[in-house]
Amino acid sequence: MFKRVFAAFVATIVVSSSSLAQLNLVPAAPSVAASAYFLMDANSGEVLIEHNADERLPPASLTKLMTSYVLSYELERGQVSNDDLVTISKNAWAQNPIFNGSSLMWIEVGKQVTLGELHKGVVISSGNDASVAVAEHIAGSEDAFAGMMNQHAAMLGMNNSHFVNSHGLPDPEHYTSPRDLAILARAIIAYKNEYALYSEHDFVFNNIRQSNRNGLLWSDPSVDGLKTGHTTAAGYCLVTSAKRDGMRLISVVMGTSSTQARERETQKLLSYGFRYFETHQLYAGGAELTRSKVWKGEGEEVSLGVKKDVFITIPRGKSDALEAQLNVDEVLIAPIVADQVHGELVVNLDGEERLRTPLVSLQAVEEGGILKRLWDSIILFFLNLIS
Repeated sequence: MFKRVFAAFVATIVVSSSSLAQLNLVPAAPSVAASAYFLMDANSGEVLIEHNADERLPPASLTKLMTSYVLSYELERGQVSNDDLVTISKNAWAQNPIFNGSSLMWIEVGKQVTLGELHKGVVISSGNDASVAVAEHIAGSEDAFAGMMNQHAAMLGMNNSHFVNSHGLPDPEHYTSPRDLAILARAIIAYKNEYALYSEHDFVFNNIRQSNRNGLLWSDPSVDGLKTGHTTAAGYCLVTSAKRDGMRLISVVMGTSSTQARERETQKLLSYGFRYFETHQLYAGGAELTRSKVWKGEGEEVSLGVKKDVFITIPRGKSDALEAQLNVDEVLIAPIVADQVHGELVVNLDGEERLRTPLVSLQAVEEGGILKRLWDSIILFFLNLIS
């Protein structure tokens, strides 16, 4: 089908003098001492740096990001509540031999703990015992919960992940990748209420103060999550999110040599991303970008726009080089349903395509009466003859 092509306004972007001073000066990515790493803008999804991003690696306690995500998903749906009382089983007991030497919340068998407290134990103190208790409460058993974890991984597009437990203790069939962890972190951040847990420095359980192992929460005020992990096989790992001047980045480092190294290498990634790139919201989801004539309908026109907010990440100082165009279907015929695709929005930077997203109808247009349909059919017939 033919398309009508015309320019679209790019949302007004305020460019600071400091941004202009850095125009085009984007150096090579820093050298990062990690076996695999990844840096992504949380809003646009733009990948800024990657190394071994799809390698399947042991995640250690980064596993608990998925445990927390599944819990947040169930809370959002109303399937469980933070006030639920969870009776601690022998499997979830802190004295379970498989937990020897690992991070714990120190819950006791037979005691009842609220689900909200257990979530804090998973996120803040990285409790393996708390993770099992959450898994059993949601799915009945940890094996069944692992199945849910894998279902969610598939739905999120985590193509190099497979989970067999809720805590991350080593297993040959338990793995994920830096890219998958960034995808997961992005999904977690969308649950704003539950994501707030990741920025908490500590919490008290059984009169014992338990501290968050993410040292960047103390050293970098822009960091508000997410999770650390460590086993001998995995090395020292860290998934981080930080927000500066409205721009949010997600970084992943896996297989570093120490606690200090994972924080240092993370800061290299974050500093590079914030210093040399900027992210802008170009268009709001549901806002009208143009109107198009509708044939054979009760209404004469339909509003077209994008379904979701459109963000773009570009080198600092390059916003003036952005251009957008709308490619709209030549003929729109009723009935039209809301969110039906009728073209696409294309955004270029210096003449090179940077993003392409569907252009959809923002409301429905019902089919017109028989006389309206007949008259428009005649007009379309003659327009087609002379075109």
